[in-house]
Amino acid sequence: MKSVPKSLKIIVLALVVILLPAQFLKIDKSNPPVRADLAAVPVKTVLHRACYNCHSNETVWPWYSSVAPVSWLVGSDVKGGRGHLNFSEWETYDDGTRSHKLRSIAEEVQGGDMPPWYYRLVHRDSRLSAVERNQILTWAKEAIGPEAK
Repeated sequence: MKSVPKSLKIIVLALVVILLPAQFLKIDKSNPPVRADLAAVPVKTVLHRACYNCHSNETVWPWYSSVAPVSWLVGSDVKGGRGHLNFSEWETYDDGTRSHKLRSIAEEVQGGDMPPWYYRLVHRDSRLSAVERNQILTWAKEAIGPEAK
């Protein structure tokens, strides 16, 4: 039986020394109250399924959001997502802000950038079909108004 190389033992030990204490650095997994959710729009079900985990105060925190260092990425993505667009705050946005966010939604969805590829790998139900992409684009353009056409 071959013995384990000394360099591999050192690497494993270093990982344990680093990752074990990292588990004590917890992320904030709170969900603030929903203040003014997106009204009942035709695409709300699709948005809820594909977007709300990062872009609302209704995040469902998966088990791996408790395991560092992956938890840090999840926490950062949710914080950033809520900062850019928060459907739980949608009705508090003024018309100009809402129009800007609708344009961003259309651009990101049309470009295939949202949901991000790494999120779609783990959350298969977040994948948008071509029909769903078109539904979101149509909703966003109609909600912006005549200047979007």
